[in-house]
Amino acid sequence: MLKLSRKTLLALEAVIDIAFNARPEPVQAKEITARQGVPQRYLEQVMQQLVRAGILRGVRGPRGGYRLAKERRRISVGDIVRAAESIDEENGEDATPRSELGVHIVTPFIQSLQGDVMAKLDSITIEDLCQRARAVGVDCGDKVTADFTI
Repeated sequence: MLKLSRKTLLALEAVIDIAFNARPEPVQAKEITARQGVPQRYLEQVMQQLVRAGILRGVRGPRGGYRLAKERRRISVGDIVRAAESIDEENGEDATPRSELGVHIVTPFIQSLQGDVMAKLDSITIEDLCQRARAVGVDCGDKVTADFTI
């Protein structure tokens, strides 16, 4: 069973939240934490990684916060998963196989599966997820306006 880390799930929720609520003002982290029920300190690490990955743009100042760095139809779920999972990779857990079976059979098999999963995630955009949220009646506090500003 595919299991994404809590940071990855939080990153997906945060980007979708911003896609719904960052118009015309950026979304502040404290607003996201209030809606998503997570500590702001935990969220900030995820948000900074999303900024470094070019998914979000940080806006400074008293009305600062976060905006999408590109149109939501140009941000894939795979982009967000890669950015969020890189946080855990930076913390360095060694998963190098130690046996011939692991090196020649298990690792290539798992890499193939991961490739298939990432290809599927790359085919789904934030716009797709926003449409799904609207279709099932999720209250995201959105205002229907442009989803990207220059």
